[in-house]
Amino acid sequence: MSLLTMVYAILFYAATAVLVVGLLNRIRIYARTPAPLKIPTMPAPLTQGGVVLRQLREVTLFSSLFKANKWIWLFGWMFHLGLLLVLLRHLRYSTEPVWSWVALMQPIGKYAGLAMLVGLIGLLIRRIVVQRIRYISQPSDYLMLILLLGIAGSGLMMTFASHTDIVSLKAFVLGLFYFSWQPLPADGLLITHLTLVLILMVIFPVSKLLHAPGVFFSPTRNQVDNAREKRHLAPWAAKLEK
Repeated sequence: MSLLTMVYAILFYAATAVLVVGLLNRIRIYARTPAPLKIPTMPAPLTQGGVVLRQLREVTLFSSLFKANKWIWLFGWMFHLGLLLVLLRHLRYSTEPVWSWVALMQPIGKYAGLAMLVGLIGLLIRRIVVQRIRYISQPSDYLMLILLLGIAGSGLMMTFASHTDIVSLKAFVLGLFYFSWQPLPADGLLITHLTLVLILMVIFPVSKLLHAPGVFFSPTRNQVDNAREKRHLAPWAAKLEK
């Protein structure tokens, strides 16, 4: 077994542990953060079922962003939809035999990477060109977009330009799941792609990308507009009244 295989196998186990533990810890913090005020963004749903539908529209269609800015919505939706399809396409590397629906969507996922790349480029240009967005942008905002661009770009190059040994790559990935390490192809472009993915996994729990789970804990989105019918009292405040 090569040193390259051992190093990247260990790195993937470590990065996965950091991602899972960090994400669960951040979700725990979100869940325990008090929401003492009733602050749903209006017009807000009047029932819990309405809140569920609102959240569904937010995470699938980005409805509030669509109302705010059509161009940002377009680039953001292209990126997120492209990312979802690409991730689903990548399931072929971790399933044996490959599920039928994963096999059927391979052509779709292949070109979804292009939509993902275009969306990221649009979001990066927006941060550079729009003065009010540039004013509030931090270096980490640019670095995160550049990291995602590197992942998307290297993946597309392996798809359309410099193909790698996907049979050996799948054997390596399955070996990680079954703790039976298989040789990782010594392909420079593949190693670059995997390294960038590892970096993303490690920094995800401490980055602004946490808006993915965070949207479900936002009081402006998950609260019912029933302030007149029911007094909103945070758990910690209720203890003080006893």
